[in-house]
Amino acid sequence: MARRITHRNLPQLFLKARESLMSHFRPVLNHFGVTEQQWRILRVLDEHGQLEPREMCELCQILSPSMTGVLSRMEELGLIARQRVAADQRRIWVRLAPKGDKLIDEIAPLIEQQYRLIEEAYGSRVVDDLSRALEVFIAAQETPVERVELPVTTKAVNSRRP
Repeated sequence: MARRITHRNLPQLFLKARESLMSHFRPVLNHFGVTEQQWRILRVLDEHGQLEPREMCELCQILSPSMTGVLSRMEELGLIARQRVAADQRRIWVRLAPKGDKLIDEIAPLIEQQYRLIEEAYGSRVVDDLSRALEVFIAAQETPVERVELPVTTKAVNSRRP
């Protein structure tokens, strides 16, 4: 039987690569009781100092409704602190709280060590090439891509319409 789709399944490859990579880091995060979303937030705050939640959504790839809940839990745990912007009370800054900063101090050496072990196993060139390829692909997204014209008569499989 001829294949109906001949292009590689890039989304599936991205997911498989992500899962493979995260399997090396997940034990460290689990040991410290940190979720993957919480770690992404901690790491981005460590890199940027303080950010607004909307900036964090973009940098962490977390949807806004989820970000709100995760930030609330992290604030309750004492990992982050939120503060209203004096000039505009509608805006909020998020930064690491001392407990979050200390947690990064504990986790960072293990994350760095795990990256070194990955580079030893796969070769630093493979890791560097992958990083560059992903950065180029992400940067290319600034170029608009036309979208296929969808047929008018086809109904969605998961449609709630009768």
